[in-house]
Parts: sequence; C-alpha cells; structure tokens
Amino acid sequence: MKLTFLGAAGTVTGSRYLLETQGKKFLIDCGLFQGIKAYRQRNWDDPPFDPATIDAVVLTHAHIDHTGWLPRLARQGYRGPVYCTSATRDLSGIMLPDSGYLQEEEARYLNEHKLSKHSPALPLYTREDAQKSLRLLRSVAFDTEHEACGVSIRFTRAGHILGSASVHVRAGGKTLLFSGDIGRQCDPLMRPPVSFDRADYLVVESTYGNRRHAHTDPAEQLGEVIRRTIEREGIVVIPSFAVGRSQMLLHLIARLEESGDIPTVPTYLNSPMAIDATHIYCEHAGEHRLNEQECHRMFATAEMVKSPEASRALNTNDGPAIIISASGMATGGRVVHHLKTMLPDPRNTVLFAGFQAPGTRGEALVHGVDEVKIHGQYVPVRAEIVNLHNVSAHGDYVEILEWLGQCGCRPQTTFIVHGEPAAADAMRQHIRDNLGWTAQIPEYRESVEL
Repeated sequence: MKLTFLGAAGTVTGSRYLLETQGKKFLIDCGLFQGIKAYRQRNWDDPPFDPATIDAVVLTHAHIDHTGWLPRLARQGYRGPVYCTSATRDLSGIMLPDSGYLQEEEARYLNEHKLSKHSPALPLYTREDAQKSLRLLRSVAFDTEHEACGVSIRFTRAGHILGSASVHVRAGGKTLLFSGDIGRQCDPLMRPPVSFDRADYLVVESTYGNRRHAHTDPAEQLGEVIRRTIEREGIVVIPSFAVGRSQMLLHLIARLEESGDIPTVPTYLNSPMAIDATHIYCEHAGEHRLNEQECHRMFATAEMVKSPEASRALNTNDGPAIIISASGMATGGRVVHHLKTMLPDPRNTVLFAGFQAPGTRGEALVHGVDEVKIHGQYVPVRAEIVNLHNVSAHGDYVEILEWLGQCGCRPQTTFIVHGEPAAADAMRQHIRDNLGWTAQIPEYRESVEL
C-alpha cells in the first residue's frame, strides 16, 4: 500500500491523496488549492499520474478545497466513479458548477482588462466541465461497508458540515483512516464527530492544531457585534462560506432576534449558492441538530437575494442592516462588491466567521491592513473588523485530541495534514505528548509505503 500526498501537505488547502493498493489507484479527495498564488498555480500542474488510470475517487465532504479539482480531473480523462455521501452529492451539485462559473468569470475579467500574460487567459475549467463531472458522483450511506474496485470503504460522520465524513479504507488486511475535516463537539448546527474503532494508519487534519476556540457563546459574541454596529447605524457585512457557516449564522441570528437580544433589522442572505445550500440542509433533517421549526425560522429571518440587481441595490442601503454573502475569505463573489462600498465607512463592521487562509483578502483584513486591493483599486479600511474564531466548523486541537482519544487502538503512524506549518507541527506534538502516538508531517508530493 502506497500513499502520496498531492495536497494539504504543508498547507491548509488542496486536499488530495493518491492511494495505490492491490494494483488499484484511488484519490481520496480532489480539492482545489486556494490562497497564495504559489498554491493556486498548483491547480494548473499536471498530476503525477494519468487521470484515466485512476480507478475511483472518494470525497470526504463538499467544500471546494476537497472537491474543486474534480472537474479538472474529469476534463483530463477521468471517467470512473466518485463516491461520497448523499448530502455531499447534493451540495457538490451547486458548489462545483459555481466554482466553474467563477473560473470563467476570472478569465473573462483578466481578458477584458488585459491583466494576464496569457492571451487569452483561460479558465481552469468551465461550468459545463463541472456539470459533466457531477455525473460521476455515486452516493454511499453512512456506516455501511461498500466495495470499490476490490477495496472496502466506509463513511462515518465527521460533524464538520452536512454530509461530511471520515473515510475508512480497508485493503490487504490494513485499515487506513482519512479524518476529513473534524467538526466541533458542541457545534450549534452539526452533531459531534463519530469516534472510530481502529486504524493502522491515520491521516488527520490540523487546521487549528495550535489554537483553542474561545469558550464564549458564539451567539453572545455575535449579538455584541450586531448591537454595537446597529447603535452607530452601521451595516454588518459577513463574508461567509455558503455551506455550513451561512446556515449557522442564520440560525444564531434567528435565536438572538427571538430572544430579544438584538433588535430586528433587515437581514439579507446574498448568495444564491447559500440559499440553495440552506434548502439542502432542511432536506437532510436528521444529520444536524435543527428541527423543522428551527429550519423554518432560519429561512424566515432573512430576505433571500438572488438577482445581481438586488445584490447591487444593497450597496445603497444606509443601514442598519445585516448582509451575509459569499465568499468566506472574501476572495471573490458578491461580498467583494459590498466590501468595496462599505469598508471605508467607520459605522460598518466586517465580521469574519472562522479561519482565513494565508494570501486571502480575509486574512489581510483580520491582520489589520489599512487598505485592501479590490478590482484593481486600493480601498481604505475604516470599518470595524472582527473575526469570531469560535464559530469555526473545525475542531480545535483539544477537540481533535478528544476525538482521537476515543479510539481504542494505536495507529502505527499518524500523518498530520491540512494545516499551516506551525499548526501541523503543534498538532504533531500534541498527539505525541498526549497520546504517545507516532506522528509525522508529510511534504507535498511525498510518497510513503504503508
């Protein structure tokens, strides 16, 4: 059994692992690199394998840094099955075409403004490529053994977002577990991750490997930010991931309004993908904590903004108001237009909800830059900037250690991935010191024999 780390090694993005066993080749996750240019450039690199020779792809969950390279893989010749949970299939159905659209829009913008050294600039893949790749998806139920090309795979709930899973691969008498992204023990929206019984080898994420989440109630923190912004007649702009984070924020705002902890002001969900994702969350009741009434309140608390015209009209809003809009790290999408308009006004607040990857506009803002470049122009930052870490959908290192400690086995080796270098190294030390396990941090494109 051979494992090659083709992404999420030395960085928090681009989750992609090549597993070769019993004469078969599998990709576990097929993610897009995001963040700094050096990482994004990897999306264009030819893989160290012929895509047509891959026997199967297995996805842990629908986030683009775990699925977003799939249309590129299919465009290069992959025609095999892509195994995932039912909710991951449904969410990918909206996220991958949106990713293709954004690739096309970026290429169009570069060509229109002659900003690329390539003539013409081309998209990594198109919306049509993404639609075609969706035909490959095959849903597999949680907690059931499924044979894929002679290898057994099993999904267990990871608690990160709807449909998120840890992947158990059993072949040649060995069990290899890919954690995927591990959720919180007490998340307001998702149930906690399910423990695992055994793993000879373990691949575990480390996004928050060197950090603890605040112990404060996220609803209380959110309420404080909203109240003080409303008091100064400002607008709360929330760059939010369309899947998971947007639904949690809507749920928390609905709770705060119902309890009277914040005044009711116009609230907008300005992301067609987040609107569709919210419908999918309601369709998959039982996978999260919300009951039917809470799902209904989540919709009722916000006006759903679908058209570009209605989105642009929000920029003329004089407040107070709350605008939730993608993307979560302010790298693109409608929220960028809101930031361009609202960052210069000190009455406003830009509220980030979770981890901001290096090289993103969100990371620059939370680190206190005085100006930020948007659409080729430098925009002054006078609005209040807040980052609520404790609404992250990732478990911190203590929560991950708790999840690992529930296992009755001791893996031969634990590989630390999906974290920036300092976070990954801290997670390695925590596992060594608290569990006594052998842990190592693989390098990009490193191969190991298991």
